[in-house]
Amino acid sequence: MKLLNLLNIAWKAIIRNKMRTFLTMLGIIIGVAAVISMTAIGQGSKQSIQSQITAMGSNMVMIRPESNVQGGVRQDNANVQSLTEADITALEKQPEFINGVSPSVSAKSQAINGPYNWSTTVQGVSPAYLTIRNWPIASGIPFDAQDVKTAAKVCLVGQTIVTNLFPNGGEVLGSDIRFKRIPFKIIGILSKKGVNTFGQDQDDIILAPVTTVQKRITATTYYQNIFASAIDANSTDQAVDEVTRVLRASHKLQNNEADDFTVRSQAELISTFTSTSQILTILLAVISGISLLVGGIGIMNIMYVSVTERTKEIGLRMSLGARGMDILLQFLIEAILISVTGGLIGVALGVGTAALVTGLMHWPTLVTQSSVILSFLVCFVTGVFFGYYPALKASRLDPIEALRYE
Repeated sequence: MKLLNLLNIAWKAIIRNKMRTFLTMLGIIIGVAAVISMTAIGQGSKQSIQSQITAMGSNMVMIRPESNVQGGVRQDNANVQSLTEADITALEKQPEFINGVSPSVSAKSQAINGPYNWSTTVQGVSPAYLTIRNWPIASGIPFDAQDVKTAAKVCLVGQTIVTNLFPNGGEVLGSDIRFKRIPFKIIGILSKKGVNTFGQDQDDIILAPVTTVQKRITATTYYQNIFASAIDANSTDQAVDEVTRVLRASHKLQNNEADDFTVRSQAELISTFTSTSQILTILLAVISGISLLVGGIGIMNIMYVSVTERTKEIGLRMSLGARGMDILLQFLIEAILISVTGGLIGVALGVGTAALVTGLMHWPTLVTQSSVILSFLVCFVTGVFFGYYPALKASRLDPIEALRYE
């Protein structure tokens, strides 16, 4: 028989039992829709994490104090005072893979503007911090090295601070706000950053000269963190090694002594989070793929029923000259048509579900071309795999016995 004739016969057999065919397809439809939607959620989360971490500063290197063991007792990281001005000087002295360094200290309290107050964080940094974080000024001007030298009471505020301390839309630039009874003059407004990967509102921040925060708020001489920037994204690993080497020398650590600091890059964060997201995506896809397996078993079951119901038809076709291969292809094409048609509906449902998740729940989703192509391939293979044995059984029927079948 010609292929077109086989397709026509298979299609007529399918539409002859519409409800049964639809119920058979349902497992495939649900499986494909689940795989595509779950993969889209996983890929969307991965892309969102990458973009958010990159927005924090793609070349950024973070140095934090690390607790060490003294007398068998590990100190609290918050009490470790291992990062000092000497470290900043050492890092700025002969940089090879670093082009910006900023110390950081912070404190949390109420910011007040007249009758309005807001619980927030003031972070003391140097002018290089904005470049390291890739954080432009929306309006106004940044503070400079002279402001750091004189511990000037000036600050930059995030959009959340503006919203909560100036709800009536008053003039922000040039206004004074108080933080722990210390007045700060607003000289700039930071551009909007939004919520980061950890669920923290990056715009809920006040940036001030590091010396101002140290002398007037925290009363400390050490730094809680140091932020640095690699010269480019390809030099991040070299920058981490350079920072480690310089700080070990600055802290006079011997070869057998552990670091009293930790150095992390954005590349490490991206790698960690994306690998975790990738594992979750694979897990979701595998769980969803079980539905495809169930759908394939349903196809095999229905094809067995179809062979039994049409035994006389098979015998009649064989007696009129149909070969075993023709019968095999006829039933195999039926199985593939059921599977692929269910896959088409499943793809549409999966894409629609992903769009619905984004629209209603505001979760990031990304439907990739590879997931759609893979779904079609899986549907085709499912049809062939689960349809072959019933089709083979039909092709091996004895024409005489088939015609006698009641």
